[in-house]
Amino acid sequence: MADEAPDLLAFEDAQLYFDEPQSAAIDVLLGEAAAAYGRPTAEHALMRAYFLAPRQLGVLVALYRYYYYQHRLEDALLVAERAMDVAGERLTLVNDWRGLHPSGIGDAAYRSIGLLRFYLLALKASAIILLRMGRLEEGRARLAKISELDPQDRLGAAALLDIPGVRAESDPELVEPVPA
Repeated sequence: MADEAPDLLAFEDAQLYFDEPQSAAIDVLLGEAAAAYGRPTAEHALMRAYFLAPRQLGVLVALYRYYYYQHRLEDALLVAERAMDVAGERLTLVNDWRGLHPSGIGDAAYRSIGLLRFYLLALKASAIILLRMGRLEEGRARLAKISELDPQDRLGAAALLDIPGVRAESDPELVEPVPA
């Protein structure tokens, strides 16, 4: 693919994670989890779905949302990183997000722009969780990587880097100028 950055908001011919076929058993378990939200049986249903389909992106998203909205950030981070592993493997990306380069994601975009967007949004989700956990340097590093890969800021990572408290105060390029 050309050196031009892919448009990460292009949706034509993009298969999305929820378009993937899944078994009726997974559908039932996800329905049970939704109906039992807030009770321990919801997590049990999600975990059964995960054990039956550990590489199903819809299951990972459901599990991530459950943990995130229950404020179980460590668990949500593990699931976000698992989703990145699954999507990254499907896209034949390098194993570590730090090794991604703008010139290298063109092939991934060609394979599936929807899956590449999913991968980068999972990376963004992991960054937000790290920021919420007070692990600012790790969160900033992930947002900076997304910004490098998405120079048009279609996914909003650069905007997050500009938020006071997220901004690296030691980085003169990110510090707001002092009013005169």
